[in-house]
Amino acid sequence: MPALAPLLAALAASGTPAPLPATEPPALRVVRQLPTRSQRGAVVIRAERLEGVLGQRLQLSGDVLLRHGETLLRAPSLSYDESLDEVQSDGEVAFEHLGNQLAGHGLKLQLERFVGELLEPTYKLSLTGGSGRARRMDFIGEQRLRAEDASYSSCPRPTDGAPALDSNRDLNGAPGREPAWELRTDELQLDLPANEGRAKGAVLRFQGVPILAAPTFSFPLTDERKSGWLPPHIGADNRSGIELAVPYYFNLAPNHDLTLTPFVMTRRGFGSDLELRGLQRWGEAALNLSLLPNDRVTGQKRWLWRLQGSSEPWAGARLQADAESGSDPELWKDLRRRIASPTPRLLARDLHAEQGFEAGGLRGSVYARALGWQVAQSSDADALITAPYQRAPQLGLRLRRPDDARESWRLEPALELEYNRFTLPRAALAEQDPGGERLHLLASVAMPLSGDAWWLTPRLGLNAAEYRTRLAMADGRQRARRSVPTASLDAGMVLERPTRIGRRELWQTLEPRILYVHTPYRAQESLPLYDSAPLDFNVESLYAVNPYTGIDRVADSQQLSFGATSRWLDPLNGEEMLRLGLVQRYLFKPQRITPDPGTVDRRFSDLLLAGSAHLLQPWWLDGAVQFNPEIERTERSVLRARYSPGPFQTVSLAYRLTRNQSEQLDLAWQWPLWRNAARKNGNDACRGAWYGAGRIQYSLRDRRVTDSLVGLEYDAGCWVLRVGVERLSTGLAEANTRFLLQLELVGLSRLGSNALKVLRDNVPGYRPLASESGLPSRP
Repeated sequence: MPALAPLLAALAASGTPAPLPATEPPALRVVRQLPTRSQRGAVVIRAERLEGVLGQRLQLSGDVLLRHGETLLRAPSLSYDESLDEVQSDGEVAFEHLGNQLAGHGLKLQLERFVGELLEPTYKLSLTGGSGRARRMDFIGEQRLRAEDASYSSCPRPTDGAPALDSNRDLNGAPGREPAWELRTDELQLDLPANEGRAKGAVLRFQGVPILAAPTFSFPLTDERKSGWLPPHIGADNRSGIELAVPYYFNLAPNHDLTLTPFVMTRRGFGSDLELRGLQRWGEAALNLSLLPNDRVTGQKRWLWRLQGSSEPWAGARLQADAESGSDPELWKDLRRRIASPTPRLLARDLHAEQGFEAGGLRGSVYARALGWQVAQSSDADALITAPYQRAPQLGLRLRRPDDARESWRLEPALELEYNRFTLPRAALAEQDPGGERLHLLASVAMPLSGDAWWLTPRLGLNAAEYRTRLAMADGRQRARRSVPTASLDAGMVLERPTRIGRRELWQTLEPRILYVHTPYRAQESLPLYDSAPLDFNVESLYAVNPYTGIDRVADSQQLSFGATSRWLDPLNGEEMLRLGLVQRYLFKPQRITPDPGTVDRRFSDLLLAGSAHLLQPWWLDGAVQFNPEIERTERSVLRARYSPGPFQTVSLAYRLTRNQSEQLDLAWQWPLWRNAARKNGNDACRGAWYGAGRIQYSLRDRRVTDSLVGLEYDAGCWVLRVGVERLSTGLAEANTRFLLQLELVGLSRLGSNALKVLRDNVPGYRPLASESGLPSRP
C-alpha cells in the first residue's frame, strides 16, 4: 500500500479549498506513477472528513469513495487500516468489482489480497445482467468467493435494481415481492481459475412454485465446457405421448465430450440418446445414437444412429463421412425429432475421399465415393416413393484451369471423368430398373471475354457415356454408348442511368442477356435414367445449356434464350428497391428429347416474368409467373408479400400454383396481441406482453390444411413462455401432432421443447423475443 502523505492533496480536494499562499507556488512535476513504499497497488480516497494517523488507521466519513485497482467502494463512513491493508464498515456500503455491483453492510476487506466478508449483500452480475441476494458473502481472493443462502434472478423486484453506489439511496433495497423466477441455494461457491461454480441445496422457483431441485451440482462460469446436467426436454405428440428427457454432459477432455440423455415416453417406454464428439489435429467426428429397447406400442427394439466426420490428413486430402440408419421404416413418424436428414424418409450413408493436386497449370482432384440409401416406404400404396440409386463405388477425376482475373482473355478447359456402379436400395419399387454401370466423360473449353459493362463467353462441350446394364434395355442391348457435343454462346450487358420514382432519386440498370445453344440429336430414349431429372422452370433453367440434371439425358436443341432484367437501386446504400425481368426461349427446330413432351413442336417456350419490390419500408413483394402464350393462361406462379412495420411484427402470405397438380396458400406471422399499459410506457419490463406466431399451409386443391404451426408467446422481459401446436402430414390421411412448451429464463437457461427453433424454421422474418446473450448452450 502506498504512503498516504502524497495523497493528502487529493483528500483535501474533496473538502473546502485552502487559501493560496502569498508566495508563488513551486512548479509541479509530472509523474507517471504514484510513489509507493511497497508493491501494493495505488489507493485513491475521497471523503468529506478524515481522522487518524497516517500509515496506521484512518477514519473516513461523509460520502466516502475509495478506489483500488478494479475495486470502487462507496459508503457513508469507512475505516482504513494501512498497516493491515484493510477497510471496514459496520454500516451500509456499496462497491463495484470487475464490473459486478454489490451492496450490503458489515464489510471487512483486505484490498490487495481481496479477502474478506460482506453481510446481507445484494449483487448484480455484469456478464448476464441478473441480480440476487445472500445472507453472507466471503471473498477468497480476486477469483474466488462463497455465498450463503444466495439467490439469483434476471427479474427485478419493484424496489430493486442495480445495487446503488449513491449513499443517498437504500443500498439493500426493501424486501419486496419475490421475482417471477429465482434460483436459490444454501451455499454457492465460485472459482474463476477453475471455471467452476458449485451450488448446494439449489431450488429453481417459478412464480413461487419449485420446478427443479438438486442437492448439489456444478456449472461453468464461462462458455467453456464443463460436466453437468443440461436443461430437460419436455414434449408431447399424438404418437408417443408425453416425453421427458434429462441430458447429462461429460467433458471428457478438451477435445472430447459426451452427452447422455435418458428419456421416457408415456406411450412407448424408456430409452436413451447419446452424442459423442471428438476433435483431433487430423479432423473431427460425432456419433449420435438413440435407443428404445422395448417400444410398448410396436413391441420391438428400435434404434437410430448417425455418424459424421471430416478429416484433412495431409495437404490437399479430404475425407468425409455422413451416415444415418434406423431400425424400421416408421421411425420418421415416431422419432422424427431425432432424425437429422432433411428428407426423413431417405437416410443417406455417404463416404467420400478426395485428393487435390496441381499439374501443368491445371488444378484437379481425384475422388472416390460410396453412397447408399435407407428408404422408408409407406404402407399406403398412394404414398410410395421412388428410391434413388446407390453408388458403390463412384470413382472420378476432375481438371480445370484456375481463374486469373489479371488476364483480359483466356482459355478455360475443364474435364470430368467418372465411373459409377448403380444399385437399388432394399425398399425400391419393384418396377424400378435394378441398375448397372456407367463411365462418362464431360469436357469443355471456354474463352470468356469481358469489358466494364459486357461479357461474351463462347464454349464447346462434350458429354460422352458408356453403359452396361444388368437387364436388357428397351432395344434389347445390355451395352451402349453415346457422345453428344454442344456449342454455346453466352452474352450480356449491364447498362446504368440515374432516374427517380416519385421524389426518390434512384439508379436504374438494364441487363439484357442472350444464350445460343446448338446440340445435335443423339438417340438416348432406351438408355437408363440413373441421375437425370428435368430442371425446374426458372431463370437458371431457361439459361441452362441442358434442361436436365445429371448425365443420362442431353436434350437436342438449336435454341436462343433471351431476356432482360431491370433494377432500381438506392444510390446511397445499394439496396434494391425494385426488380423486373422476363425470359423466354426460342427453338429454331423441333426438339426430340425434351422434359415436356407437349412442347416438342413449340417454337416459343413459356414466358417467365419475375420481380420484387421494396418501395415502401414495411412492405416486401416478390413473385414469378410462368405464362403459356399459346393457350394464354398461367401454368405456374408464386406470389409472396410480407408486411413488417417494426420489431416482432411480421405477416407474410404466399400463393403457389402448379396447374393440374397443386394450389396452395401459405400464411405465416409474428405479431403482438396485447401489451400491458405499463409495459407500453416502459414503466415495468416484467409486466408482460402476448405475441402470436405461426404458419398455416392450406391446399386449395384438396380443401384441407396440410402442415401447420400455431403458437403463443408471453414475454415478461426476464422470462419468456412459448406454447404451440405443430401438425406435420405423414400421409394422405394421417398426421403427427406435436405439442410445444418452452420456458426461457433469461440469463439462465431454456426448459422444455425447442419451440424457439421450430418458430425460427417456419416463420419468415421471425425474431426471438429475448436476447440470447448469457444463455449457455452447454454447462
